[in-house]
Amino acid sequence: MDARLNLFTNPTFGKSLKHLMAAGKAVKESTVPAATQELVALRVSQINGCAACVDMHTKDAAHAGETAQRLNLVAVWREATVYTEAERAALELAEEGTRTADAAGGVSDEVWARAALHYDEEQLAALVLHIGFMNLANRLNVITRQPAGDYVPGQFH
Repeated sequence: MDARLNLFTNPTFGKSLKHLMAAGKAVKESTVPAATQELVALRVSQINGCAACVDMHTKDAAHAGETAQRLNLVAVWREATVYTEAERAALELAEEGTRTADAAGGVSDEVWARAALHYDEEQLAALVLHIGFMNLANRLNVITRQPAGDYVPGQFH
């Protein structure tokens, strides 16, 4: 598959991506565990069908030491026993924050309360920004049909 646009050579995308990447860096530097951030990025990307981001976040997480078992079970995290309660709360928040059309009311109070049991206000802000950022990145990649498979861990960091 060929991309419709090269996001890295297009001047308009280049100007915008510089700012988006800076925002993403701020989230990465938050106190939300890196493993949780990668699991959330992977789950959001799975839901949105973003092959490029699934490729990237699977490889980055594995490179950082995440196990194949945990990566392979992200899509079925509710039935998997390999995630902490905090990770489960983040994954649930990510799903409801991504499936806003499916969950007519957006993120429920119950889901927010479960996340707030495990994350302080700054971490919740980082998670919300991360979920929103991933949804934006997924949509850009899906619309422009960015191919998957060639990503090298750490390539964009």
